[in-house]
Amino acid sequence: MAAPYQRIVQVCEYIQQHLDEALTPEQLSNIAACSRFHFHRLFVAHTGMSATRYIQLAKLKRASYQLAFEPLKVIDIALLAGFASPEAFARSFKKTVGQTPTAFRQQPDWTQWQHLFQLPHILAGAELMQVNIVTKPNQKIAYLSHLGAPERVLATSAQFIAWRKQTGLSPIASSDTFGIPYADPNTVAPDEFRFDIAGTIKGDVPANDFGVQTGTIPGGRFAVLRHYGSHDNLSDSVYQLYRDWLPQSGKELGDFPCFFHWLNFVHQVDECDLQTDIYLPLK
Repeated sequence: MAAPYQRIVQVCEYIQQHLDEALTPEQLSNIAACSRFHFHRLFVAHTGMSATRYIQLAKLKRASYQLAFEPLKVIDIALLAGFASPEAFARSFKKTVGQTPTAFRQQPDWTQWQHLFQLPHILAGAELMQVNIVTKPNQKIAYLSHLGAPERVLATSAQFIAWRKQTGLSPIASSDTFGIPYADPNTVAPDEFRFDIAGTIKGDVPANDFGVQTGTIPGGRFAVLRHYGSHDNLSDSVYQLYRDWLPQSGKELGDFPCFFHWLNFVHQVDECDLQTDIYLPLK
């Protein structure tokens, strides 16, 4: 039988994959292979919250992405989140986030969101040691630099998306999208943290009020590790690449930060179905 930790991982993955279905204590305890009484204690012990609260936060987290990045009506988002009315959804959303859905859509407080929606870091991450070596050419990019607290990166992402929509350049459907951290957010002061949001582009970026600039991701050899699931625990996969793979590989690091290639987005798929390639430049 799987260890308790592994069983809770399976339950959380099941929840993420079935957010639009009724999730009963019987279902979840069966997946955890224990009684309802023991399931509740086991789940709280590993996540710090009840399964009911976990489900509610997972639905509200998805709803927040839909509010910020999708043109869906609030009533439709409320129904997708399992609420009988937009009023009930608004009350729950404001109680949790501190903003009404409308206010969040207009000006999302990502700092508050980041704090509240840190679901337990037990969802799938990188597949152990599935590292490939690839060679890539130079890639011209449009990029917008985020400078400051890591919790506000999503606000910068929203600005980059707005530039994309307004200009039609680097369209998300036909361009690659990258995140380039220039430091580990766990080891630098917030005001020293830089993270570029980028997308491939064919020509140079015209002058604009968003602060988007033309840049290049230099070509060369890269170690690539695919991360599955939530972006909240991407750092675990990055550390795995540096700590476990690099010393055994005999490779030397290149002169460019590691970076992320977003293969899909949380407003398109469930969080558990996210896929992100982590690129580690090599000499």
